[in-house]
Amino acid sequence: MRIGIEVDRAVLGGDEPGDELTIVIPKGAGDDAIATILDDTGVVGSATTFKLRLLASGDGADFKPGTYTLRENEDYDVIVQKLSAGPPVVPPKRLVVPEGFAVRDIAKAVEKVGLTSAAYLGAIDVTGPPEGFLEEGEKAEGPDGPSLEGFLFPATYEVAQPPEAQALVDQQLVAFEDAFAQLDLSVPTSRKLTRYDVLIIASMIEREAAAPQDRAKIAAVIYNRLKEKMPLGIDPTIQYAIGSWRKLKPADLEIDSPYNSRSEVGLPPTPIANPGLASLQAAVSPAKVDYLYFVAIPGDAKRRHFFTASYDAFLQYQKDHPDGQ
Repeated sequence: MRIGIEVDRAVLGGDEPGDELTIVIPKGAGDDAIATILDDTGVVGSATTFKLRLLASGDGADFKPGTYTLRENEDYDVIVQKLSAGPPVVPPKRLVVPEGFAVRDIAKAVEKVGLTSAAYLGAIDVTGPPEGFLEEGEKAEGPDGPSLEGFLFPATYEVAQPPEAQALVDQQLVAFEDAFAQLDLSVPTSRKLTRYDVLIIASMIEREAAAPQDRAKIAAVIYNRLKEKMPLGIDPTIQYAIGSWRKLKPADLEIDSPYNSRSEVGLPPTPIANPGLASLQAAVSPAKVDYLYFVAIPGDAKRRHFFTASYDAFLQYQKDHPDGQ
């Protein structure tokens, strides 16, 4: 049985509806909380009166959380109808995360789907690597502290609107785990390399290889140099350290950083970017070659590299092709 009650518009909010307002009804909000939100935002003029009318009419049992557009001094029946129907369905926005993007690059890209860089980075800060991925004693820690660099899998994501940063980060981690599970780790395991080592190597391949056919060869150079205890000489590690993918200047090569792979021996502390599946696969399946050196082939339409095991041949190639990098 419905209880009759007369409440005029002036008591609820005003004479006529005014400007549009955006309100958010959180999950689990009851009548008291909803009435307070409507009052605080100006949708109704009195939370108490609104609650009394809900009680009298029996409305409110099927109010749904979400983001709504209502007007100042909104009509009671309109409020009930909209909150009962649920928030309007907003189509997701598509976010493309290319292979080789670092966290800093993704943080800029997410702004295209309505997220702020700060919100995305904040979600990363409170999220660790997939459970069990790191071995005892390993830390995913970069220059600024704990890092998810390498774990934020490059792919195309459908981002629900309004977007939630944590939901996107979680999606990327799930995609990463699915991709990494496809890898055969027998080669890196035989070289006493960990899963995190593989991820670091894959990130360097991703930034260094412009031509797909070069990935396994670059992986071989990295493996061979690690075995020989030689600096890796992967310039993108220095670009990562200076915070830009721009062409390096001579002074950049002297940077004092564990990411300076021209001066430091071994792998950098973390991945330098987020690699795709092809680079992950190359990192566990290096070409069976003895190459130790490579340099870009100037003017090559496919952006391939020249590879050699001979330092003299490497120097001669550079002499003959001064435009190579």
